[in-house]
Amino acid sequence: MQQWDRAGSSDAESRAANVHPLNYYAFLSYSHADEATASWLHDALERFRTPSSLDGRLTDNGAIPKRLTPIFRDRHELAASANLAAGIRAALDSSRFLIVLCSPAAATSHWVNAEIDMFKRHRPDGCVLAAIVAGDPFASETPGREAEECFPPALRQRYDRRGRPTGKRAEPLAADIREDRDGKRLGLLKLIAGMLGVGLDELVQRETLRRQRRLAIVAAASLAGMAVTSTLAVVALESRDDARDQRREAEGLVGFMLGDLRSKLEPLGRLDVLDSVGSRALKYYEKQDTSSLSDAGLAQRSKALTLMGEIANTRGNLDTALRLYRQAFAGTAEALKRAPDDPQRLFDHAQNVYWVGYIDWQRGRLDRAATAFREYKRLADRMIALEPAKPEWRLEAIYADTNLGTLQLGKRQYRAAVATYQRVLDGIEPLAAAAPGNEAYAEQLSQALAYLADAREREGALDEALAQRERQLAQLERRAQLDPANNKHKRSLMSTHRALGRLFALRGELVPAEEHLTTAARLADEILRTEPANTEWAHRAASAYLDFGELELARNRLEQAGAAVRSACNLGARLVARDRSVVEWRSTLQGRCLIARGRIALRRGAIIEASALANAATGLARTELGKSPANVDVRFTLIEAGLLRGQIAEARGDPAGAQSVWRAALGAWPRGVEQTPRELALRSYLLRKTGLSAEAEAIAGRLAVIGYRHPEFQQDT
Repeated sequence: MQQWDRAGSSDAESRAANVHPLNYYAFLSYSHADEATASWLHDALERFRTPSSLDGRLTDNGAIPKRLTPIFRDRHELAASANLAAGIRAALDSSRFLIVLCSPAAATSHWVNAEIDMFKRHRPDGCVLAAIVAGDPFASETPGREAEECFPPALRQRYDRRGRPTGKRAEPLAADIREDRDGKRLGLLKLIAGMLGVGLDELVQRETLRRQRRLAIVAAASLAGMAVTSTLAVVALESRDDARDQRREAEGLVGFMLGDLRSKLEPLGRLDVLDSVGSRALKYYEKQDTSSLSDAGLAQRSKALTLMGEIANTRGNLDTALRLYRQAFAGTAEALKRAPDDPQRLFDHAQNVYWVGYIDWQRGRLDRAATAFREYKRLADRMIALEPAKPEWRLEAIYADTNLGTLQLGKRQYRAAVATYQRVLDGIEPLAAAAPGNEAYAEQLSQALAYLADAREREGALDEALAQRERQLAQLERRAQLDPANNKHKRSLMSTHRALGRLFALRGELVPAEEHLTTAARLADEILRTEPANTEWAHRAASAYLDFGELELARNRLEQAGAAVRSACNLGARLVARDRSVVEWRSTLQGRCLIARGRIALRRGAIIEASALANAATGLARTELGKSPANVDVRFTLIEAGLLRGQIAEARGDPAGAQSVWRAALGAWPRGVEQTPRELALRSYLLRKTGLSAEAEAIAGRLAVIGYRHPEFQQDT
């Protein structure tokens, strides 16, 4: 989100350097309580045609145009905050006039006042006009009548030529469009006269004369062909009204969906509630040709499609999500084609570039994902080049680097990922420090700490990883205290406790490990009760249950281990049933489940069951390797399944068979890749089991140096 005043906005020279082209004839500002009147006024202004005798005349307001288009009408009511959306800022900066619908609701609207303030600060040469809908101007100056005030505070105050409030009373040009005052027709003409810079009488006389001429022509034509045209006129009017009603309903639904409703539902993790609203709006947009939509309509359609794609994605409907993302992509690409140097359009398009790439990442198509993420980075860099002082674009560049770091993790380039995530952390820290109340900055700071900790853990820097995670936990707990009902905070806390539990377990500190993993499991239960259909949350919860179960297994607590692993595997099975194309669900999660269940069965002495599970894990890994031979994670699943099969053979009294399986597991070891501490411990265990003690001890020594003391591979099972 952008801060109110640009850097240096009080300086005339810096303000001049930020002059925007006047893309809109007027910006219509209003409270949602006045939505119906705003819709009428917007349509009336855009339908108005200047009388031919006035067209092109020079006035104090410049040459009179033929049409007063386009008129910008925003359809979102922003919750009280210190910021405006970048699109609103840009529209205000590029509007010749500001028209304010004035009512008691508008007078108390934070957003309406903010729009007036911004326009007066950044466009001191612009003209502000008022259209009174209800209430009375300056009623707040009379004790006891404050609730009747219709002018927002910024409208009542004069600003100087440098865009600074003076504290002096302003007298804005006003039209009272209430039926018992000027009425809609005369009030509309007052506003138009103010914008054109002509006298009201002249405009009224010419408009009346034009109307009379038009009526005369229409009457003559009607008499000549009444039998045919009356029927056609009725049909045309009904069709026009139906189309207009559909457009208004769709635009209103999308505005509500993208604004207030999303802001209320997203912290609860209940974006699924938007399904019915979004479906109704998209039925309208699906019938529209994107090339015929206005810029505003095209942008709104694309944002609605992107949001519906996000909803489908969280529910595990990846094919639907991808279809919606691609439709949104086409819309934002068209908008960007119309204005290739518009930073907001670059931003809108970048979001869909990311989401299409994210689907590829979920499906294990890392090269295609990398192409998309590099394009996202290019677009972010372009935004910064066009508006270098804008913090939102700097945040986009940080997101872009985060995406690239995720690819490096996926490709096991752990040291490179550490460098990337350190750069991300260095970029977000000053933004978060400068705006401590900015939730987007706080969330990205939390994510940067998490990703850096993951990269540190995988490269073997366990102490550094633990320090980053503990810092993240402290930050999340502060945020959660401020908003305890926010389920997104609970999800992040769950993941952080899970990571801390895993790190303490790797260091052999099993008591704090169990405490954190128990907390992670409890939080997983809470968020899944709130939104069981959220597949991202289900995946995180399953991973937390598995980590807890594997720790309990290492401590030989078989009952607790079994319960946790069953919960994890039930969730995993539901995820795979939802969409088998997600590699993380189908391969990694399912493989971990089969092996964990097999190890528990072996500990219980259920040899046949353990053997079946080990064979199933082996078959799964071989199938996945057939699809993607370069997938190192799957290769490690195959190796762990081999470890388990050797342990089962040993338990059956077949040491030769065990040795053969373990040697095959070592033979399958991937070469030339960075390995995690746990994988090194697994190799050391297999080496020791096959009699290669010297190499095993060398690895054990390296693990001891970094503080690795997990009990999993330090004892025979």
